Amino acid sequence: MRYKSLADCFVETFSARADKPAITFLRDGGLETQISYGQLQRDSSRMAGVFQGLGVVKGDRVILFIRKSLVFVVAHLALQKIGAVTVPLNPGFKKSEMAYLLQDADAAAILLEPESEALVRELEPRLKILAVDTRRPYQEENVGRHAAENFIPPEISADDAGLIIYTSGTTGQPKGAVLTQANLIHDARNVIGIWEISHIDVLCHALPLFHVHGLGFALHTALLAGAHTVMLDQFSPGRVIETLSRKDNFAACTVFMAVPAMYVKLMAFLGARLPSFDHVRLWTCGSAPLQPADFERIGRVFGKEPVEREGMSETGMNFSNPLRGRRKPGSIGMALPGLAVRIVDPVTGAQAAAGRTGELWLKGPAITPGYWRKPEETARSFERGWFKTGDLGHADADGYFYLTDRIKHIIISGGENISPKEIEAVINQVDGVAESSVVGVADERWGEKVVAAVVKKPGSKVGAAEIQAACKRHLHDWKCPKAVVFVKELPRNTMGKVLKEKVKASF
Repeated sequence: MRYKSLADCFVETFSARADKPAITFLRDGGLETQISYGQLQRDSSRMAGVFQGLGVVKGDRVILFIRKSLVFVVAHLALQKIGAVTVPLNPGFKKSEMAYLLQDADAAAILLEPESEALVRELEPRLKILAVDTRRPYQEENVGRHAAENFIPPEISADDAGLIIYTSGTTGQPKGAVLTQANLIHDARNVIGIWEISHIDVLCHALPLFHVHGLGFALHTALLAGAHTVMLDQFSPGRVIETLSRKDNFAACTVFMAVPAMYVKLMAFLGARLPSFDHVRLWTCGSAPLQPADFERIGRVFGKEPVEREGMSETGMNFSNPLRGRRKPGSIGMALPGLAVRIVDPVTGAQAAAGRTGELWLKGPAITPGYWRKPEETARSFERGWFKTGDLGHADADGYFYLTDRIKHIIISGGENISPKEIEAVINQVDGVAESSVVGVADERWGEKVVAAVVKKPGSKVGAAEIQAACKRHLHDWKCPKAVVFVKELPRNTMGKVLKEKVKASF
């Protein structure tokens, strides 16, 4: 059966599993609330009526500017039921960030925390506001709890927008990637299929909900599959390990989705301890590159190799290593069903020869139709129907894909194109180095010069000269860092991606 909307898919699952736990929300390690699929259905319908009472209609953008909570989940489901567009924003955004996003989204309403109300009224006084204190128990602060289940469902088509995810904006103002109902359904069903997510799974959810990873790949997938989601209000290594270690019927987790930085922190927390996680069948990793050494460590510490995957706000999930089959360290895996991939020479625009590196172009049912109110950005991102990812990569003879770098991160020094990832791979092998980030900074002679920010392992005495000598042993001189600085940690966004522009500020 073909479904026109994400809400249709949810209603089918929620009705079939009405008495089953849908979400157990944990705060500070304790049981906060457990909500069944039937209650999730009723509460989201009541919330849909609340939004309609505010005047929200199909196609309106509604911003969710609240902490990770059950209220967030219910509000998102409610907006899908009335054909509105969910716009999730990081609740940590400051005034300057919100000023741009409020103007760009042109929303009809915003759901926010009480402490944010004065800021939003100052920036957008005409915006309809619904305030909710997510620090209070859900039963007390569910804004739709007294409403009737009498919302008016509109006709929703597969091409209608359901979600706008703002990109991280590391090189400019964030862009809102519009995802349609068809995009969201295809993406969730793809994930369910390739990872065999089912109603008997229990997902440990420690990701933020304002990102496509936590909201789309994790939550949508679990809800459509009828799985039980154990949701932590925030990532904390101790609480995640405690949750994953439980083997009772309440929370015997079988699936964990995370970013590389989360795994690194979990392994640091465990130290030499190796508890049993035999009940967890699937460990996934994405949103940022996973070092091969960390791939091996995860396998040793958690008992199974991680399934690396790749996705984007604009495209949903694109590649994954197989659930059943060989997982190659450093590879993002194979293309998901329905996705066509081209590797294109970024200079000539011609298809790259087999095995050669080029820009990855994609075409498939999960790819955004474009950026919200940015026709020029949209036009630049597509070529003859193909979405230009900006990622450089190649494929091996087995059909596994590898990302080499981002085009915008390529350093041009003395007319030579230099990949930071190639240099980082060398630096990261130096004894005593935890991780590194290589960038190009302005140079009068060469245009750009190569520099490196390095994080040492605890107790390491490695120096800049040692790192530069290692690079000279393995790389051409013009690829070697002209300067090395040591930093306590690399600047990252909420999903663990290194912020290259902030790295440059170190120099």
